[in-house]
Amino acid sequence: MTLVVVVAVGGPFLLSLVLTYVVRAWARKIGFLDHPAAHKQHAAPVALGGGVAIIASIALPLLAGTAAAWLYRREATPPAWLPGILAAHHQGIATKFPSILSILGCAAMLHVVGLIDDRRPLGPWLKLGVQVTVALVTAGPMGIRAVEALPAGLSIAITVVWIVLVTNAFNFLDNMDGLSAGVGAIAAGIFALSAAAAGQIFVPVMAWVIVGALVGFLYFNFQPASVFMGDAGSLVIGYLMSTLTILTTFYDPRQDLSPLGVLVPVLVLAVPMYDVLSVMIHRLRLGQNPMVGDRRHFSHRLVQRGMTPRGAVLTIYLATAATGLPAVVLPRVDSVAAGLLMLQCVCVVAMIAILEHAGAKR
Repeated sequence: MTLVVVVAVGGPFLLSLVLTYVVRAWARKIGFLDHPAAHKQHAAPVALGGGVAIIASIALPLLAGTAAAWLYRREATPPAWLPGILAAHHQGIATKFPSILSILGCAAMLHVVGLIDDRRPLGPWLKLGVQVTVALVTAGPMGIRAVEALPAGLSIAITVVWIVLVTNAFNFLDNMDGLSAGVGAIAAGIFALSAAAAGQIFVPVMAWVIVGALVGFLYFNFQPASVFMGDAGSLVIGYLMSTLTILTTFYDPRQDLSPLGVLVPVLVLAVPMYDVLSVMIHRLRLGQNPMVGDRRHFSHRLVQRGMTPRGAVLTIYLATAATGLPAVVLPRVDSVAAGLLMLQCVCVVAMIAILEHAGAKR
Protein backbone atom coordinates (compact mmCIF):
# COMPACT_ATOMS: atom_id res chain seq x y z
CA MET A 1 0.00 0.00 0.00
CA THR A 2 2.95 2.33 0.62
CA LEU A 3 3.90 2.23 -3.07
CA VAL A 4 0.31 3.04 -4.05
CA VAL A 5 0.27 6.06 -1.72
CA VAL A 6 3.61 7.30 -3.05
CA VAL A 7 2.42 7.03 -6.66
CA ALA A 8 -1.03 8.48 -5.88
CA VAL A 9 0.52 11.52 -4.18
CA GLY A 10 3.75 11.89 -6.15
CA GLY A 11 2.30 11.72 -9.66
CA PRO A 12 -0.35 14.43 -9.18
CA PHE A 13 2.13 16.51 -7.16
CA LEU A 14 4.63 16.65 -10.03
CA LEU A 15 1.87 17.17 -12.58
CA SER A 16 0.44 20.01 -10.51
CA LEU A 17 3.84 21.67 -10.19
CA VAL A 18 4.31 21.68 -13.96
CA LEU A 19 0.76 22.66 -14.86
CA THR A 20 0.58 25.45 -12.28
CA TYR A 21 3.82 26.91 -13.63
CA VAL A 22 2.44 26.76 -17.20
CA VAL A 23 -0.99 28.14 -16.25
CA ARG A 24 0.59 31.00 -14.30
CA ALA A 25 2.64 32.04 -17.33
CA TRP A 26 -0.42 31.73 -19.61
CA ALA A 27 -2.59 33.82 -17.24
CA ARG A 28 0.02 36.57 -17.07
CA LYS A 29 0.34 36.59 -20.84
CA ILE A 30 -3.38 37.00 -21.56
CA GLY A 31 -4.05 39.30 -18.61
CA PHE A 32 -6.13 36.80 -16.62
CA LEU A 33 -5.31 38.48 -13.31
CA ASP A 34 -6.95 39.10 -9.96
CA HIS A 35 -6.71 42.82 -9.30
CA PRO A 36 -6.73 44.31 -5.79
CA ALA A 37 -10.19 45.24 -4.50
CA ALA A 38 -11.89 46.40 -1.32
CA HIS A 39 -12.06 43.00 0.42
CA LYS A 40 -8.81 41.58 -1.03
CA GLN A 41 -5.43 41.75 0.66
CA HIS A 42 -2.95 41.54 -2.21
CA ALA A 43 -1.48 44.86 -3.29
CA ALA A 44 -0.63 43.96 -6.91
CA PRO A 45 -2.38 41.88 -9.61
CA VAL A 46 -1.89 38.11 -9.23
CA ALA A 47 -2.33 35.45 -11.91
CA LEU A 48 -5.59 33.49 -11.88
CA GLY A 49 -6.30 30.09 -13.41
CA GLY A 50 -4.70 27.91 -10.75
CA GLY A 51 -7.96 25.96 -10.62
CA VAL A 52 -7.20 24.69 -14.14
CA ALA A 53 -3.98 23.08 -12.90
CA ILE A 54 -5.72 21.63 -9.84
CA ILE A 55 -8.61 19.96 -11.64
CA ALA A 56 -6.34 18.66 -14.42
CA SER A 57 -3.87 17.20 -11.90
CA ILE A 58 -6.74 15.39 -10.17
CA ALA A 59 -8.77 14.35 -13.20
CA LEU A 60 -6.01 13.01 -15.45
CA PRO A 61 -4.56 10.44 -12.97
CA LEU A 62 -8.02 9.30 -11.83
CA LEU A 63 -9.26 8.91 -15.40
CA ALA A 64 -6.09 7.14 -16.50
CA GLY A 65 -6.18 4.67 -13.60
CA THR A 66 -9.86 3.80 -13.76
CA ALA A 67 -9.90 3.72 -17.57
CA ALA A 68 -6.98 1.25 -17.57
CA ALA A 69 -8.82 -0.95 -15.07
CA TRP A 70 -11.97 -0.67 -17.20
CA LEU A 71 -10.13 -1.85 -20.31
CA TYR A 72 -8.78 -4.90 -18.44
CA ARG A 73 -11.99 -5.62 -16.51
CA ARG A 74 -12.72 -8.85 -18.39
CA GLU A 75 -9.20 -10.20 -17.98
CA ALA A 76 -8.92 -12.94 -15.36
CA THR A 77 -5.28 -11.99 -14.82
CA PRO A 78 -4.48 -8.28 -14.45
CA PRO A 79 -1.40 -6.73 -16.14
CA ALA A 80 1.88 -7.66 -14.48
CA TRP A 81 2.91 -4.02 -14.10
CA LEU A 82 0.07 -3.24 -11.69
CA PRO A 83 1.06 -3.06 -7.97
CA GLY A 84 -0.15 -6.08 -6.01
CA ILE A 85 -2.89 -4.35 -4.05
CA LEU A 86 -4.31 -2.74 -7.21
CA ALA A 87 -4.02 -5.98 -9.18
CA ALA A 88 -6.07 -7.74 -6.51
CA HIS A 89 -8.83 -5.14 -6.85
CA HIS A 90 -8.55 -4.17 -10.52
CA GLN A 91 -12.05 -5.42 -11.37
CA GLY A 92 -13.53 -3.48 -8.46
CA ILE A 93 -11.66 -0.35 -9.54
CA ALA A 94 -13.02 -0.83 -13.07
CA THR A 95 -16.56 -0.54 -11.72
CA LYS A 96 -15.68 2.95 -10.43
CA PHE A 97 -14.96 4.29 -13.92
CA PRO A 98 -18.55 5.47 -14.57
CA SER A 99 -18.68 7.06 -11.09
CA ILE A 100 -15.41 8.90 -11.69
CA LEU A 101 -16.70 10.18 -15.03
CA SER A 102 -19.85 11.46 -13.31
CA ILE A 103 -18.03 13.06 -10.38
CA LEU A 104 -15.46 14.73 -12.62
CA GLY A 105 -18.24 15.85 -14.96
CA CYS A 106 -19.98 17.65 -12.08
CA ALA A 107 -16.64 19.07 -10.93
CA ALA A 108 -16.00 20.30 -14.49
CA MET A 109 -19.37 22.11 -14.51
CA LEU A 110 -18.45 23.95 -11.30
CA HIS A 111 -14.99 24.60 -12.71
CA VAL A 112 -16.34 26.24 -15.87
CA VAL A 113 -18.76 28.39 -13.88
CA GLY A 114 -15.88 29.37 -11.59
CA LEU A 115 -13.65 30.28 -14.54
CA ILE A 116 -16.37 32.51 -15.99
CA ASP A 117 -16.93 34.12 -12.60
CA ASP A 118 -13.19 34.70 -12.16
CA ARG A 119 -13.16 36.52 -15.49
CA ARG A 120 -16.44 38.39 -15.07
CA PRO A 121 -18.45 38.04 -11.83
CA LEU A 122 -21.71 36.15 -12.34
CA GLY A 123 -23.32 37.02 -9.03
CA PRO A 124 -23.64 34.81 -5.94
CA TRP A 125 -27.16 33.50 -6.56
CA LEU A 126 -26.39 32.16 -10.03
CA LYS A 127 -23.38 30.29 -8.64
CA LEU A 128 -25.50 28.96 -5.79
CA GLY A 129 -28.07 27.74 -8.30
CA VAL A 130 -25.40 25.81 -10.20
CA GLN A 131 -24.13 24.30 -6.95
CA VAL A 132 -27.62 23.13 -6.01
CA THR A 133 -28.10 21.67 -9.50
CA VAL A 134 -24.81 19.77 -9.30
CA ALA A 135 -25.71 18.52 -5.81
CA LEU A 136 -29.12 17.31 -7.02
CA VAL A 137 -27.51 15.44 -9.92
CA THR A 138 -24.98 13.89 -7.55
CA ALA A 139 -27.60 12.76 -5.03
CA GLY A 140 -30.22 11.83 -7.62
CA PRO A 141 -29.15 10.16 -10.90
CA MET A 142 -25.59 9.47 -9.69
CA GLY A 143 -26.83 7.89 -6.46
CA ILE A 144 -24.11 9.34 -4.23
CA ARG A 145 -26.05 9.95 -1.03
CA ALA A 146 -25.40 10.46 2.65
CA VAL A 147 -27.27 8.48 5.36
CA GLU A 148 -28.82 6.08 2.85
CA ALA A 149 -30.67 4.30 5.66
CA LEU A 150 -33.14 7.20 5.63
CA PRO A 151 -35.98 7.48 3.09
CA ALA A 152 -34.68 8.43 -0.37
CA GLY A 153 -36.21 11.92 -0.39
CA LEU A 154 -34.75 12.82 3.00
CA SER A 155 -31.37 11.32 2.12
CA ILE A 156 -31.24 13.36 -1.11
CA ALA A 157 -32.19 16.57 0.73
CA ILE A 158 -29.49 16.05 3.37
CA THR A 159 -26.93 15.24 0.68
CA VAL A 160 -27.76 18.39 -1.31
CA VAL A 161 -27.46 20.60 1.77
CA TRP A 162 -24.17 18.95 2.74
CA ILE A 163 -22.61 19.26 -0.72
CA VAL A 164 -23.61 22.92 -1.06
CA LEU A 165 -22.41 23.71 2.47
CA VAL A 166 -18.98 22.08 2.03
CA THR A 167 -18.55 23.54 -1.46
CA ASN A 168 -19.19 27.03 -0.12
CA ALA A 169 -17.00 26.41 2.94
CA PHE A 170 -13.94 25.92 0.73
CA ASN A 171 -15.00 28.73 -1.56
CA PHE A 172 -15.24 31.06 1.44
CA LEU A 173 -11.94 29.70 2.76
CA ASP A 174 -10.13 30.92 -0.35
CA ASN A 175 -9.57 34.36 1.19
CA MET A 176 -5.87 34.21 2.03
CA ASP A 177 -2.77 32.80 0.31
CA GLY A 178 -2.53 29.03 0.66
CA LEU A 179 -5.54 28.67 2.95
CA SER A 180 -8.12 26.71 0.95
CA ALA A 181 -5.52 24.48 -0.74
CA GLY A 182 -3.72 23.72 2.53
CA VAL A 183 -6.85 22.94 4.52
CA GLY A 184 -8.12 20.85 1.61
CA ALA A 185 -4.89 18.83 1.53
CA ILE A 186 -5.04 18.20 5.30
CA ALA A 187 -8.70 17.17 5.18
CA ALA A 188 -8.21 14.91 2.14
CA GLY A 189 -5.26 13.22 3.86
CA ILE A 190 -7.37 12.52 6.95
CA PHE A 191 -10.22 11.13 4.83
CA ALA A 192 -7.67 8.90 3.07
CA LEU A 193 -6.55 7.49 6.44
CA SER A 194 -10.17 6.97 7.53
CA ALA A 195 -11.12 5.18 4.31
CA ALA A 196 -8.01 2.99 4.42
CA ALA A 197 -8.79 2.06 8.05
CA ALA A 198 -12.24 0.93 6.87
CA GLY A 199 -10.64 -1.37 4.30
CA GLN A 200 -11.44 0.73 1.24
CA ILE A 201 -9.05 0.99 -1.71
CA PHE A 202 -10.46 3.34 -4.31
CA VAL A 203 -11.55 6.18 -1.99
CA PRO A 204 -8.15 6.48 -0.24
CA VAL A 205 -6.38 6.57 -3.60
CA MET A 206 -8.75 9.29 -4.82
CA ALA A 207 -8.10 11.26 -1.62
CA TRP A 208 -4.31 10.91 -1.95
CA VAL A 209 -4.51 12.12 -5.57
CA ILE A 210 -6.29 15.25 -4.32
CA VAL A 211 -3.58 15.72 -1.66
CA GLY A 212 -0.82 15.53 -4.26
CA ALA A 213 -2.51 17.98 -6.63
CA LEU A 214 -3.18 20.51 -3.86
CA VAL A 215 0.32 20.35 -2.36
CA GLY A 216 1.84 20.84 -5.81
CA PHE A 217 -0.32 23.91 -6.34
CA LEU A 218 0.47 25.13 -2.83
CA TYR A 219 4.13 25.52 -3.83
CA PHE A 220 3.05 28.55 -5.89
CA ASN A 221 0.07 29.58 -3.77
CA PHE A 222 1.52 29.78 -0.27
CA GLN A 223 2.07 33.31 1.00
CA PRO A 224 3.18 35.31 -0.93
CA ALA A 225 1.17 33.66 -3.69
CA SER A 226 2.13 34.09 -7.34
CA VAL A 227 -1.07 32.42 -8.60
CA PHE A 228 -4.62 32.05 -7.26
CA MET A 229 -6.99 29.13 -7.74
CA GLY A 230 -10.05 31.39 -7.96
CA ASP A 231 -13.58 30.06 -7.80
CA ALA A 232 -12.58 27.67 -10.59
CA GLY A 233 -10.47 25.84 -8.02
CA SER A 234 -12.18 26.42 -4.67
CA LEU A 235 -15.60 25.24 -5.90
CA VAL A 236 -14.02 22.06 -7.26
CA ILE A 237 -12.11 21.38 -4.03
CA GLY A 238 -15.26 21.84 -1.96
CA TYR A 239 -17.33 19.58 -4.20
CA LEU A 240 -14.71 16.82 -4.26
CA MET A 241 -14.30 17.09 -0.50
CA SER A 242 -18.05 16.66 0.01
CA THR A 243 -18.19 13.60 -2.26
CA LEU A 244 -15.19 12.08 -0.47
CA THR A 245 -17.04 12.30 2.85
CA ILE A 246 -20.05 10.52 1.34
CA LEU A 247 -18.04 7.78 -0.39
CA THR A 248 -15.95 7.00 2.70
CA THR A 249 -17.26 4.22 4.93
CA PHE A 250 -17.62 5.58 8.45
CA TYR A 251 -20.27 3.16 9.76
CA ASP A 252 -20.33 -0.58 9.12
CA PRO A 253 -21.42 -3.00 11.87
CA ARG A 254 -19.70 -5.86 10.03
CA GLN A 255 -16.36 -4.12 10.69
CA ASP A 256 -17.32 -2.96 14.19
CA LEU A 257 -17.51 0.63 12.96
CA SER A 258 -19.74 2.63 15.31
CA PRO A 259 -22.72 4.69 14.06
CA LEU A 260 -20.93 7.68 15.62
CA GLY A 261 -18.47 7.35 12.75
CA VAL A 262 -20.85 9.38 10.58
CA LEU A 263 -19.70 12.42 12.58
CA VAL A 264 -16.12 12.08 11.28
CA PRO A 265 -16.66 14.58 8.41
CA VAL A 266 -18.08 17.12 10.86
CA LEU A 267 -14.94 16.90 13.02
CA VAL A 268 -12.53 16.96 10.06
CA LEU A 269 -14.28 19.95 8.48
CA ALA A 270 -15.12 21.69 11.75
CA VAL A 271 -12.87 24.68 11.04
CA PRO A 272 -14.14 25.37 7.47
CA MET A 273 -17.70 24.88 8.76
CA TYR A 274 -17.08 27.33 11.59
CA ASP A 275 -15.73 29.90 9.14
CA VAL A 276 -18.59 29.73 6.64
CA LEU A 277 -21.35 29.64 9.26
CA SER A 278 -19.89 32.39 11.45
CA VAL A 279 -19.35 34.69 8.46
CA MET A 280 -22.84 34.12 7.07
CA ILE A 281 -24.48 34.67 10.47
CA HIS A 282 -22.48 37.87 10.96
CA ARG A 283 -23.48 39.19 7.53
CA LEU A 284 -27.14 38.37 8.13
CA ARG A 285 -27.06 40.16 11.49
CA LEU A 286 -25.79 43.25 9.69
CA GLY A 287 -28.52 42.96 7.06
CA GLN A 288 -26.01 42.14 4.30
CA ASN A 289 -26.07 39.53 1.54
CA PRO A 290 -24.51 36.40 3.12
CA MET A 291 -22.99 35.38 -0.24
CA VAL A 292 -21.09 38.61 -0.96
CA GLY A 293 -17.39 38.61 -0.08
CA ASP A 294 -15.85 40.73 2.67
CA ARG A 295 -12.97 40.64 5.16
CA ARG A 296 -14.78 39.11 8.12
CA HIS A 297 -13.47 35.57 7.72
CA PHE A 298 -11.72 33.64 10.48
CA SER A 299 -8.32 34.31 8.91
CA HIS A 300 -9.02 38.04 8.62
CA ARG A 301 -10.14 38.23 12.22
CA LEU A 302 -6.90 36.57 13.37
CA VAL A 303 -4.86 39.11 11.40
CA GLN A 304 -6.89 41.93 12.95
CA ARG A 305 -5.86 40.56 16.34
CA GLY A 306 -2.17 40.92 15.51
CA MET A 307 -1.16 37.77 13.58
CA THR A 308 0.67 37.90 10.27
CA PRO A 309 -1.23 36.44 7.29
CA ARG A 310 1.20 33.50 7.19
CA GLY A 311 0.77 32.97 10.93
CA ALA A 312 -3.02 33.02 10.58
CA VAL A 313 -2.92 30.44 7.79
CA LEU A 314 -0.61 28.13 9.74
CA THR A 315 -2.84 28.48 12.82
CA ILE A 316 -5.85 27.36 10.77
CA TYR A 317 -3.82 24.42 9.40
CA LEU A 318 -3.04 23.34 12.97
CA ALA A 319 -6.64 23.81 14.09
CA THR A 320 -7.85 21.66 11.18
CA ALA A 321 -5.36 18.92 12.07
CA ALA A 322 -6.30 19.17 15.77
CA THR A 323 -10.00 18.55 15.10
CA GLY A 324 -9.47 16.14 12.19
CA LEU A 325 -6.73 13.69 13.14
CA PRO A 326 -8.45 12.28 16.26
CA ALA A 327 -11.56 11.70 14.12
CA VAL A 328 -9.77 8.84 12.32
CA VAL A 329 -10.34 6.56 15.34
CA LEU A 330 -13.88 7.79 16.09
CA PRO A 331 -15.67 4.87 14.33
CA ARG A 332 -13.72 2.30 16.39
CA VAL A 333 -14.03 3.65 19.94
CA ASP A 334 -16.80 3.31 22.52
CA SER A 335 -19.36 6.00 23.17
CA VAL A 336 -17.42 7.52 26.09
CA ALA A 337 -14.23 7.93 24.05
CA ALA A 338 -16.26 9.20 21.09
CA GLY A 339 -17.86 11.79 23.34
CA LEU A 340 -14.44 12.94 24.53
CA LEU A 341 -13.22 13.28 20.93
CA MET A 342 -16.23 15.37 20.00
CA LEU A 343 -15.77 17.47 23.14
CA GLN A 344 -12.16 18.05 22.13
CA CYS A 345 -13.36 19.33 18.74
CA VAL A 346 -15.81 21.69 20.46
CA CYS A 347 -13.01 22.93 22.72
CA VAL A 348 -10.74 23.65 19.74
CA VAL A 349 -13.47 25.60 17.93
CA ALA A 350 -14.33 27.45 21.15
CA MET A 351 -10.65 28.31 21.63
CA ILE A 352 -10.60 29.67 18.07
CA ALA A 353 -13.62 31.85 18.82
CA ILE A 354 -11.96 33.17 21.98
CA LEU A 355 -8.69 33.93 20.18
CA GLU A 356 -10.32 35.88 17.39
CA HIS A 357 -12.53 37.89 19.72
CA ALA A 358 -10.00 38.33 22.55
CA GLY A 359 -9.29 41.99 21.90
CA ALA A 360 -8.60 44.59 19.29
CA LYS A 361 -5.27 44.83 17.53
CA ARG A 362 -3.04 47.50 18.99
